[in-house]
Amino acid sequence: MLIMNEKIKSAEVSLTGLNGEDLGVVSRDDALKMARELKADLVCTSLFSSPPPCKLTARGMAKQEASKEKQAVRKQEGPLKVKEIRLTANIEDHDYDTKCRQADKLLVSGNAVQLVVKLQGKEGPQAKRLLERMLKDLAASGRKETGIQLGGKQAAVKVIPL
Repeated sequence: MLIMNEKIKSAEVSLTGLNGEDLGVVSRDDALKMARELKADLVCTSLFSSPPPCKLTARGMAKQEASKEKQAVRKQEGPLKVKEIRLTANIEDHDYDTKCRQADKLLVSGNAVQLVVKLQGKEGPQAKRLLERMLKDLAASGRKETGIQLGGKQAAVKVIPL
């Protein structure tokens, strides 16, 4: 969790400047004033010491770095869990919306989704159109990892989170 600017409650902080220079122990108010003058953020790096070490960072960079760290951790966690969602080629609009919401929720939570359409007879082109429509609707939360594979008794495509 990122604690920055006014959310820092300590009376004094051990401050590090924009270029990594040590500015010593200063009052919280002075540190905030300095951050405002430099158009920077005051970011607390650890709450486990007294006074807490804080640093000045370019405005908005602290949140960006935190999200990059989160992404790196997620990549190190290993392979994505792949959840399968089964559809039929002649699906009703309401059922389609439900499956779409379900896939979207899985993608947002960080899982990959395998969309599978069971085929009967000559439903191949219809299944391909359905999967293309689903990919278009899920574009905000995921992108396809594999192309649409038509074969045998099913059509499938794997979608990974953005």
